Amino acid sequence: MFERLKLPRVIGEIAGGIALGPSVLGLVLPDAHKWLFAGFPAQGALLSAFYWLGLVLLMFTAGFKMQTEGMAGSGRIIPALVVGALVVPFACGYLGAPLFADAQKGDAFAFKLVMGIAAGVTSIPVISRLFLDLGLMNSAFARNIIGAATIQDLILWSMLAIATAVQHGDAADAGGIGRVIAINLAFVLASLFVAPAVAREVRRRVFGKFSEASLTGYTMLLCLVFVAAASLLKVNIVFAALLAGLVMTRFPSRHLAPVKQHIADISIWFFVPIYFALVGLRLDLAHQFDGSLILFFIIASTAIKLVSCTTAARIAGTAWARAFDYGVAMNTRGGPGIVLASVAYAAGIIDERMFSALVLASILTSFATGFWLRWRLAHDPEVFAEAARPPAAPMRGLASATTEFLVRAVRSPSTRTQHAAAKPTGAGSAGDESNRMDEVSGNRMGGPLRPSNAPALQR
Repeated sequence: MFERLKLPRVIGEIAGGIALGPSVLGLVLPDAHKWLFAGFPAQGALLSAFYWLGLVLLMFTAGFKMQTEGMAGSGRIIPALVVGALVVPFACGYLGAPLFADAQKGDAFAFKLVMGIAAGVTSIPVISRLFLDLGLMNSAFARNIIGAATIQDLILWSMLAIATAVQHGDAADAGGIGRVIAINLAFVLASLFVAPAVAREVRRRVFGKFSEASLTGYTMLLCLVFVAAASLLKVNIVFAALLAGLVMTRFPSRHLAPVKQHIADISIWFFVPIYFALVGLRLDLAHQFDGSLILFFIIASTAIKLVSCTTAARIAGTAWARAFDYGVAMNTRGGPGIVLASVAYAAGIIDERMFSALVLASILTSFATGFWLRWRLAHDPEVFAEAARPPAAPMRGLASATTEFLVRAVRSPSTRTQHAAAKPTGAGSAGDESNRMDEVSGNRMGGPLRPSNAPALQR
């Protein structure tokens, strides 16, 4: 129904959970609600397993679908948006956390981190779907939004990993916090720079040739290995699933493209909808709805992000109207905002009222962005055409250097790709199979060059 109304599917999935949960069915037909969701002793554990599996697969698919191309070389706007959407809102959320002290359930420092993240998070899946529906995905406006949101969310998920570690008692003092930060940083570096090489060697020495079906299984195994390692190291498992997805972006093989699509299909069309429905099921708006807290949080966080993003985009050289478009788009919290609420609530950092506030803020900001972009296009179908022009001269400094580092971290090494393209091997050689996960579609075919490629290579 929500898709037919051109609204985000995730909101429809949550609405389905709300309708079946204590907010609606539990009030109207409490016996039917109890029969559905408390029918046998192990049902709670079963639903929890689906909940966490859906959440892990959501982050895994989000990781390997993250758009890294075009993040660099986009002029001054991406670093400006990262500052405007991340630094200022996070600082305001962190410092303003005492205003919501009644909703704090766990450690004070962890609560401040969660409130900072809640003010700064941006939803890549929802905003990407809106751009696709409106035909804006190929515009520079969309690329700048997605590039900035990718960098921003990577940093915010790292902070959430620290917040959950603090909540679980792994960082009781400054030394403990430093140790948690060091463990998370080491986990990130090992994931992005060591894990791909290990995966190649294990595949070459242990598993040998892959069929598409077995490759799908081993790819899922990679995700679960990351989650298990994170659990042992007391790193947030949601963050680990995201990193596992980013590792998959370092294998841009044409053989992996259908595998990623299969995983995304079964995740997005089965497990992830169940996760979002269970999020709605956990909302008890009849007893946990605090209107003043929800209204204050949504208005304050939205105002801060709109002002900071609009100002940052204006300083970067865009017109005021375009700068406000950037602010509205970056305020879309969607799925990541709901994931934040789920993790923080499960960890015992926030109470039920703040959980409801974060979920409703994610829903309402997603609605607002969709309505705003459609309104802009209805009044001027070419309003975003100017955003496709080449950007201004790039901004120099720490922000652009950070952007370039993160882009290179999640891309596959170009030198290795060029080396593989320059030395084709026979179809039956060991080097052919050992490098299948390294190849780039169109550059290396895993055997003798096809005749159809020869004229293009000569030209």
